[in-house]
Amino acid sequence: MRIRRIGMVGRTYRHIQRYRQILTVLFKYGFGDIVDSLKIEQYVELGLQMVSRKRREKLETYTRAQRVRMALEELGPTFVKMGQILSTRPDLLPPDFIRELAKLQDEVPRFQFEQVKRIVEKELGSPIDKVYEYLEEEPLASASIGQVHAARLVSGDEVVVKVQRPDVEKVVEVDLEIMLHLGTLMEKHLKGMEVHKPTRIVEEFARTIEDELDYTLEAAHMERFATQFRDDNTIYVPKVYGEATTKRLLTMEYIHGIKASEVELIEKGGLDRKEIARRGFDLIMKQIFIHGFFHADPHPGNVFVLQGNVICFLDFGMMGRISQQTRENFVDLIMSIIRRDEIKAARFLAILTIADQEVDLRELERDMAGFIDHHFFRPLKEMELGKLLHQLLDLTAKHHLRIPPDLFLMLKSLATAEGLGRVLDPEFDVTGQMSPFIWRVHMNRLSPRRIAGDMVDSGTEFLRLVKEIPGEVRDILRQARQGKVRIEFEHRGLEPLLSTHDRVSNRIAFAIVLASLIIGSSLVVLSGIPPKWHEIPVIGLAGFLIAGIMGFWLLASMLRRGRM
Repeated sequence: MRIRRIGMVGRTYRHIQRYRQILTVLFKYGFGDIVDSLKIEQYVELGLQMVSRKRREKLETYTRAQRVRMALEELGPTFVKMGQILSTRPDLLPPDFIRELAKLQDEVPRFQFEQVKRIVEKELGSPIDKVYEYLEEEPLASASIGQVHAARLVSGDEVVVKVQRPDVEKVVEVDLEIMLHLGTLMEKHLKGMEVHKPTRIVEEFARTIEDELDYTLEAAHMERFATQFRDDNTIYVPKVYGEATTKRLLTMEYIHGIKASEVELIEKGGLDRKEIARRGFDLIMKQIFIHGFFHADPHPGNVFVLQGNVICFLDFGMMGRISQQTRENFVDLIMSIIRRDEIKAARFLAILTIADQEVDLRELERDMAGFIDHHFFRPLKEMELGKLLHQLLDLTAKHHLRIPPDLFLMLKSLATAEGLGRVLDPEFDVTGQMSPFIWRVHMNRLSPRRIAGDMVDSGTEFLRLVKEIPGEVRDILRQARQGKVRIEFEHRGLEPLLSTHDRVSNRIAFAIVLASLIIGSSLVVLSGIPPKWHEIPVIGLAGFLIAGIMGFWLLASMLRRGRM
């Protein structure tokens, strides 16, 4: 989604109203200090004096992370989605914020059936009764992006229809433009934000939410998922009806099943809880370690159990992808930890993560040794994968290492699947279920076919490099002879100093002009140059008036920033 940058937000009514709502909520939850630091009044003509700065009563009883979550919930769908995305980014936020943002829910009031009907008919290009025998007026669920209704096709197939909210794209577009503007101000005025690049985060989020706004992409995810498991009878993937699916409309098979967390209903249905736990976790492991394409949100509401202990995943809007190299590096990390080799474990953790500064490997090895002592000098059956992964995230945060988003989604999926497995079977053996897949990835690298393939790839790359080197060297020498070789130096961390220098220079120039006006006006008054008003030269009076306005303006500007 292309985001238009906002110069003067006041140019459109929709920006004025929405910006005022956002700032009011930020003040309400105690983030007025951040708003003041952004110096918004310099860039946006919003009449900020009209924005309510009241704080919620007993606000101090909540942590800062809780207040962030509450503010995002009140700000609506786009901000809730942003919070959900940030909850998968431990490279950007500390663990307490990650845990709090993971609680965000995007359930919102339903929209009217008349609007549903208009959208469906517009998307299909025909009356509803030409495609659906009936479409239930009461929705099964209502979320920030869309609403789900039960229906039946004219062919007799029972389906569910996901309909996108009216004008949701326009709402998201406005919010994204305001987010980008706030991100720009954060980079300019908040120390350290230029490293995290909030504007880049907003642009990444825009691409993510653009995917969620296109239901044909979710349909494609389902088709790929079905292809991956076409020969596996332990899983069922709902059918997608392409003839009744568009960018804003998704029609898929209605699944009559039991939520994986409804243990009593599973037992009443004569299903095997332990087998379901084993199959569910195995399917997650296959998705990650065999296919590299996995369901990134396998919480109980998205996992149904059908007759015969068959597992059915729902909601394919959020999917993760993990490369073969990342899978192998992750397996190397796990194997090093199990073998209690903190040196190799620290090295593979550094390979898997992103470092913005040089890592102290000795310190990382020492902390990794403590991590291994805490978890792996006890029976493996007692290991809690979720707790282990959380502590591993804390370890990376301590050493300023960033976990790539898809790798974090993988860890989150594993922890969620383990939690669901233990709900179904309290004696669920996570390590026993993981071991065959870990070992398989480890051994695949030693197969003759894989070794031969790697050697051919390496040889091809080496030959290409040898072939390109003379040309590259020739280009460098030619540019050197022509005087086109340049060495660039970049100063970092000077932006606040330069900003302060500019502000001081502007005030000095302003004061000089002000003093000149006063002196010039005094000379005009003393010389008695006509025209006059009450025997006082008009030009001199005008000069004093302008000087007075400028003086008050300068004083107000200094007081507003708390500096004289």
